[in-house]
Amino acid sequence: MTMAALAPMDLAALLCSRVCHDVISPVGAIVNGLEVLEDEKDPQMREVAVELIKKSAAAASARLQFCRLAFGAAGSMGATVDTGDAEAVARGLIANERTTLAWRAMRQFAAKNKVKLLLNLTLIAASAAPRGGVVAVELSGADETLAMRVEAKGPNAKLPAGVAGLIAGRPENGVVDAHTIQPFFAGLVARECGMEVVIEQAPETVVLEARPAAGAAA
Repeated sequence: MTMAALAPMDLAALLCSRVCHDVISPVGAIVNGLEVLEDEKDPQMREVAVELIKKSAAAASARLQFCRLAFGAAGSMGATVDTGDAEAVARGLIANERTTLAWRAMRQFAAKNKVKLLLNLTLIAASAAPRGGVVAVELSGADETLAMRVEAKGPNAKLPAGVAGLIAGRPENGVVDAHTIQPFFAGLVARECGMEVVIEQAPETVVLEARPAAGAAA
């Protein structure tokens, strides 16, 4: 199957759509909470509205911070990014009652695109466990030998259909849209930094490993 290609404008538009999709729900909840505050006189209901606004604002902020590092040009003044920053935004995104993030990676500075890849693989792993579980992140090596392993384990954990092909740059029917752009982008980033992504699946477990591609150093 031929590897799909996107025009730069299409890639930018689809990524923007993905970011908007991620933040529209909490922003909408903030608007609803403000409307309740404006119209409601009952102190108890107003307290509920304030809590909704607080939680939704925190969720919107966490999603934007994650997207800024995973998709955007955060830290563009330098060639490397602190993996501690990646851990912080990942924890903010995955902070919920159902999913635990086990970050087992030693803190280091890594190439910007490799940090982007790590975050995108973490996002894919989290989506593979929609009923919750544990997402474990591990790093080995450094610089040119850096490798990463992200595992999702939980009830019915399974990689959504078509994701493996998207990461490989070969989407079903050759079409990439706003719903499938994220794993496709992860594959683009992997190839850009000379890494290959290997996927393994077992009952209730999904593992995504990224390591230097054969011949990448050459």
